[in-house]
Amino acid sequence: MGVYKPLDPRSQKPSSKNPGCFLSRPACAWLVLGFLSLALLHLLCCSPTATQQAVFSPLRQYINNTYSFVSSVPGEGTNNNCSYSEGRWVWAPGHARRYNATECNVKERQDCIRNGRPDTGYLDWRWQPAGGCPLPAFDAGAFLAAARGKHVAFIGDSMARNQAQSLICLLSAAFPYRLLHRDAGQHRHNFWSYAFPSHGVTVSYYWAPFLVRGKGKPEDDSIKENHVHLDAPGDRWGADADTIDVAVLAAGHWMLNGAIYYNGSEVVGAHNAPPELSNYTRIGYAWPLHMAYRTAVGRLSSGPRQRTVVLATFSPSHFEGRPIDSPTACTKMEPYREGERELEWIFKEVRDVVYDEAEIARARAGASATRIEVLDVTTLAAMRPDGHPSVYMNYQPFEHGVPEKMLSDCLHFCLPGPVDTFNEILVQILKKRR
Repeated sequence: MGVYKPLDPRSQKPSSKNPGCFLSRPACAWLVLGFLSLALLHLLCCSPTATQQAVFSPLRQYINNTYSFVSSVPGEGTNNNCSYSEGRWVWAPGHARRYNATECNVKERQDCIRNGRPDTGYLDWRWQPAGGCPLPAFDAGAFLAAARGKHVAFIGDSMARNQAQSLICLLSAAFPYRLLHRDAGQHRHNFWSYAFPSHGVTVSYYWAPFLVRGKGKPEDDSIKENHVHLDAPGDRWGADADTIDVAVLAAGHWMLNGAIYYNGSEVVGAHNAPPELSNYTRIGYAWPLHMAYRTAVGRLSSGPRQRTVVLATFSPSHFEGRPIDSPTACTKMEPYREGERELEWIFKEVRDVVYDEAEIARARAGASATRIEVLDVTTLAAMRPDGHPSVYMNYQPFEHGVPEKMLSDCLHFCLPGPVDTFNEILVQILKKRR
């Protein structure tokens, strides 16, 4: 009687037939790859932009996250803290050519290409932070993923609006959106709100040039005086504060201009008051700015809601001694190099106010649900005199020759332009874990 011996599988010849396929396994694999390639080609060529974004955005986000993680591992030439406040602008052709400002309804005075600005070299630079820390290009999918289900609100002056409009343009160039509300008429840029349904994100802008309650000129430009109540948040955003998850606060320019300041109904002092009001105590601009940030952050830190409050530092102007109606104001064509121009002391002082208030807010917040961050844009903005509209705040300014006087904007940035970098940094702030 024979003994059963199991067959050694290594001795068996592979069958030439595949019971699950009429062809050989290699042929089946090539067919599958072919079908996948055709499907990918169809997606790239024939599908709507929204569909492409939904498919490819997670992949881009994964690559970006991996790149940021690997680049920030401690080692030679890297900075694990990833501070973006210092650095230099490096030539990067096409880096800021990401959207058509006319299509995303920016304020006309910042739509430089529409207004006929002939040079576009200001769009070919990117910010390289010091210490070897990378700053990835703006990724709309990464931003919306970080802000999923949240209300992101920009609160402050016209530089806050400049950044908010930049963000809307960057997001709407890649994802479907819906305008929820915009004030009518001459106030149409004072409050607006957009929804991005794919991620349940709302982005709003609230005009509040002092952050706190401002009366007079902030409401009606024909009024000379600013009457500022340092103990009360801005009326509109203060009423909506309980709905806000991420707040970006930016102020300072109006404080430098001057105002009459109140605590309740009592006048506590003034800065740059008109002669007829010169009997008020002169209190400068720094202390009111401290109080304004403190009141605003205090309102946003109340309640159990988890919030991120981002304090943006001062973005300097580049009039540099020229009058606002000079056609030659801010006509430089390239960024300043490192060390080429010293930051003015007043800009440093206003930036320091933001850092001081951030530290105070963190100490007060303790283990609460509010996270305090600083978006330091002062140095990178100070190095970009070429990025302002200048005379191209006006439509075709030289169509009828060169006038002796013409209003120039050397404060806000063209859209697209350097202000888009503010939002590249904002993405990184929102992606940080608590």
